[in-house]
Amino acid sequence: MGNLRGSGKTEDDGQNAVPLRARRLLIICILGAALAVSAFVALLVGTLGPIGPGVPERISFSEAFKAIFGTSSYHWVFWNIRLPRVLLAGLVGAALACSGTAMQAVFRNSMADPFVIGVSSGGALGAAFAVLLGLGTAMSIFVRPTFAFMSATIAAFSVYLLGSVRGKVYVDSLLLSGVAVAAFLGAMVSFLIYFARQVYSQLIFWLLGSLTLASWDIVEILAIPVLAGVVVIFLYGRDLDALLLGEETAHNLGANPELLKKMMLFVSALLAAAAVAFTGIIGFVGLIIPHISRLIVGSNHRTLVPAATLSGAIFLIWADTLARTVIAPVELPVGIITALCGGPFFLYLLRKNSKGRDR
Repeated sequence: MGNLRGSGKTEDDGQNAVPLRARRLLIICILGAALAVSAFVALLVGTLGPIGPGVPERISFSEAFKAIFGTSSYHWVFWNIRLPRVLLAGLVGAALACSGTAMQAVFRNSMADPFVIGVSSGGALGAAFAVLLGLGTAMSIFVRPTFAFMSATIAAFSVYLLGSVRGKVYVDSLLLSGVAVAAFLGAMVSFLIYFARQVYSQLIFWLLGSLTLASWDIVEILAIPVLAGVVVIFLYGRDLDALLLGEETAHNLGANPELLKKMMLFVSALLAAAAVAFTGIIGFVGLIIPHISRLIVGSNHRTLVPAATLSGAIFLIWADTLARTVIAPVELPVGIITALCGGPFFLYLLRKNSKGRDR
């Protein structure tokens, strides 16, 4: 697969005079700057800050800057509550968007999403089981995420085994297996919730997607798999480009389609499972962001992967900022915000694909 990683000098057979590398670098730099600005502004927005509802207290910009860069009575709030939450939102958004980008390339289906393979339902089952056993409160805060991560990973690889025959992955079978496994696990979650009435409040925010668990420990733990997964998917960007042309074409270009699909499914599943384990079900990020990024930068995965990763981080930072301020002092689960954005977008894609089949 290594011989597919050479870079071209120009795009569209010389029609665009700007070197491809320069265009990539410019786009990534702009998105990187937008991410930095978004993260900083999100720090200032909230129930405590110079921007936002001003409930319970509004402070001036100078007081906020002093709290962030110096010392004040608000220093702890910004550095131990607000900043970890912004960073966690960025990491989760990056993980889901990058995972969705790889999934759409592997499935060659624009409607593919990390949760198609049952990751979210698997994570929900693990979290519900931990809460039902009383482990989420009696022990470390990492117990519930650990259960969620293990069950999400098991669900992903169960779908893989069901969707493959003699070691060969069949995309249609994989998608159908994912739908079936997700439905079954969803029924199991409902069953556990029925018996966990007394602790249902512990599950509701997790099932709807929330970043309330944000802490420096979680940020440090999640950063490792997210950064590693993004780097791996980026390095195989050329091979994903070849896979989009068809498995036979990819093989003729020197790629190993079966090995590539297994590797990308593995990395994508772990990225999504890691995100789900700490934040719950945050849907549609892996569906929306790759599409928008593809419209901006094209389908070349050496550009698309970093662009989608940065865009996913930006999107979820703003979605979470809206979730914690729109009806302050009450906080909405961020999964509601992403679902409100993603639901209409999904219907649009479904309608668009249906029209394409009619032609």
